[in-house]
Amino acid sequence: GWWGMNILRYAMAAGESQVVAMCDVDQNQLNPALEEVRKLSGDQPKKYTDYRELLDKEKPEIVIVGTPDHWHPLQTIAAVKAGAHVYVEKPIGHTIKEGRAMVNAARAADRVVQVGTHRRISPHNRSGMEFLKSGKAGDIGMVRAFVHYGGGPGEVTPDSEPPAGLDWNMWCGPAPLRPFNQKIHTKGFRQYLDYANGQLGDWGIHWLDQILWWTDEKYPKKVSSFGGRFIKRDNTDAPDTQVATYEFEKFVVSWEHRMYAANNAEKTHPQQAVGCYFYGTEGTFHMGWLDGWTFYPTDSRKPVIHEDAKLESKDNENIRLLWADFLQSIKSNKRPACDIEIGHRSTNMALLGMLSMKHGKSVEWDGEKEMIVGDDAANKLLSRPYRGPWEYPKV
Repeated sequence: GWWGMNILRYAMAAGESQVVAMCDVDQNQLNPALEEVRKLSGDQPKKYTDYRELLDKEKPEIVIVGTPDHWHPLQTIAAVKAGAHVYVEKPIGHTIKEGRAMVNAARAADRVVQVGTHRRISPHNRSGMEFLKSGKAGDIGMVRAFVHYGGGPGEVTPDSEPPAGLDWNMWCGPAPLRPFNQKIHTKGFRQYLDYANGQLGDWGIHWLDQILWWTDEKYPKKVSSFGGRFIKRDNTDAPDTQVATYEFEKFVVSWEHRMYAANNAEKTHPQQAVGCYFYGTEGTFHMGWLDGWTFYPTDSRKPVIHEDAKLESKDNENIRLLWADFLQSIKSNKRPACDIEIGHRSTNMALLGMLSMKHGKSVEWDGEKEMIVGDDAANKLLSRPYRGPWEYPKV
């Protein structure tokens, strides 16, 4: 009903699909979404509260998975097994082994699975990546990715009974069943570690994905992360402060976020300072969001090079372009711009950072085997128990 509807608006606007059914465990989200679809498209989609029933009865050709993170794996795997192509939001899952199971299921079913890392399709990101890959920034030895926002300690919001029309047990699904809290649903779940992986899992994947897009290296060899809750006093439990480092063969990456103090000291746009700085021998390249990209040459006699962002919609994304790429990939039977394997690797970057922080130590990553070297306790964190009757997907 929330982000899934945002994607669906672009799908309807493309004019190549009929909306046959919609599913949500919250009637308060589902009913307004159904009404909007009827008004925008004239379609009369059927209404479901269980995705399994929808897949069994409707047998859709395309499925949009815009649910909370902890639901992405089971729903994506079920959809491709039912014969559907899937557009799934990022991050693709809550744990690393879920992601590999999703990739394997997509390949076994020969289905296209597009991940919502839309910066791979945005015009300024593409031209910026061409600039970086051309070598104009020189040899790059370090990349810094960051997202900082303002905010204060907050306050505790008491738990309450779920609102009428919400099946809270089904919302929690395979994740732990905890008391309902209005700060979790509908838009706050990413700051609760039972259902997501905090700011690194939400925002980190976008910028870490940009780094994997640039490099020929598929994964880091060592990851270390530390952080905690030093400011927040509300009832979220994700870290409000976190730093992660990723060691590759030829360069090092640092990630940092904080959910307070903002970032006015290094604003590159009137509204924000986020993104990645690529530090090369010829200069510093900043890949931003609202501010496009900028190259600052080491030689001060050379001009700064800049390209403005080209973004769409009130959310400043390029979902229309990503959806068009998805449809074209289905027609041509080719891998999409944000293929599930790409999304899996980028999600892993975020999840490895969270794993290291939870584990309290650095981890050495074998990206081919997708396991942590010499640390049985850390390897146990590559998956987690599912709440019955749900079964963790088999790799």
